[in-house]
Amino acid sequence: MQIAELELDEGGVLRPGPGSPPLTHGEVFVLVRRGGRPVGTLLGQVSEGADPKAVLMDLAARETAETPAGPADPPAPTAMSTPIPTSMPIPTSMPTPTSMPTSMPTPVPSTTVVVATRERTEKLAHALDSLLAQDHPDFEILVVDNAPVTDSTRDLVERKYAERVRYVTEPVPGLAVAHNKGVEAAHGEVIAFTDDDVVADPRWLTELTAPFVVDPGLGCTTGLILPARLRTPAQVLLESHGGFAKGFTARTYDPHDPPADEPLFPFTAGRFGSGASMAFRAEVLRAVGGFDPATGAGTRARGGDDLYGFVRVLAAGHRLHYTPQALVWHHHRETWRDLETQAYGYGAGLTAYLTAILVNRPGLLPAFLARLPRGLAYARTLTASREAESSSGNTEGSPGNTGGTPGGHDDRTHAWPGRLSRLQRRGMLYGPVGYLRARHALRGAARSSGAG
Repeated sequence: MQIAELELDEGGVLRPGPGSPPLTHGEVFVLVRRGGRPVGTLLGQVSEGADPKAVLMDLAARETAETPAGPADPPAPTAMSTPIPTSMPIPTSMPTPTSMPTSMPTPVPSTTVVVATRERTEKLAHALDSLLAQDHPDFEILVVDNAPVTDSTRDLVERKYAERVRYVTEPVPGLAVAHNKGVEAAHGEVIAFTDDDVVADPRWLTELTAPFVVDPGLGCTTGLILPARLRTPAQVLLESHGGFAKGFTARTYDPHDPPADEPLFPFTAGRFGSGASMAFRAEVLRAVGGFDPATGAGTRARGGDDLYGFVRVLAAGHRLHYTPQALVWHHHRETWRDLETQAYGYGAGLTAYLTAILVNRPGLLPAFLARLPRGLAYARTLTASREAESSSGNTEGSPGNTGGTPGGHDDRTHAWPGRLSRLQRRGMLYGPVGYLRARHALRGAARSSGAG
């Protein structure tokens, strides 16, 4: 499946997605923009010999005519009552990321961008190239080399990026540990985080950090994450299942005004965003102690570090804002085995972060227990197995048995094979144990370091 971007203004401009080859006939996953800003996605089919631009412009026009205008980002820091959409409509009016006049430069705070990495220099180079092209006027980039086994990352940064990128090493493995090293070394008023396998839109950092100027009570922002590639069945299946995107409607979550449509708030942190596109006010993140080092990829907890950060900030009384204008393109894992590992890790990370929250903030236990019955029902829905609508004859769990189409996020109606469902649920059972094992391993490492 091809990736493309379609600008509706200026008579229409169609171009391949970042790093993608020129468009040909076949299926195309399209990000639709208006005035340069993301407003929706669509899935088109270009027949052989047809003009891709004409086909996709016609499809976008029909989608626009059928879809009512979506709400813009709120001009004031209040919780929105409109739920995140279950599909991604293309609004007829262009949303704006803040209430700032579009003719004026967007005020933004000084920012440190932290990229944690481990032995993935080729992907890292693409990510850094896109970050250096940001239009944000005051930022630095900090690469945290996590438990390196070679000097390849250091060599890349020193050889290609010289003084434009700072480099630090964190010998203890774990994504949260690496992020905490970044928090410790950051100079910016805001600390943004992304992964080493993304390509950031040129306005990503500006859009992600501008809300901090508008709202002094804001502690965290998250942004839109779309697939950079849909070349394998595993990538298509992940995106069909929801991927990392949270839709095209901006939303502010306020702990002092809990959203009525989120009965599990704030414990469904996965709905707020993902770690590949998030930013925190530096003083707020430091005040809550950063990320729990026993969470995240690279630990026995397997994940949950970003979700932990979201809930800790909300529990401390700060707002969280999701903006679809802050876009990164993410390279999903390519193989079926990768997807199996990811499904198990998602389940483990979910319950590991909840365990971490209760261990570090036991005062949240009554609220958690009050939401537990609904939470269990939500977990069953989240991990439910769904049949794929496929005429290929593939059996359950086969990489080719994807079903569904990418683009419908958070509606949980697309195919999700039984094997992945079972792995996700097994991961959820393991998560608390994994978190406690990770804490024990960290204490052991600290004792060894002290003895040395």
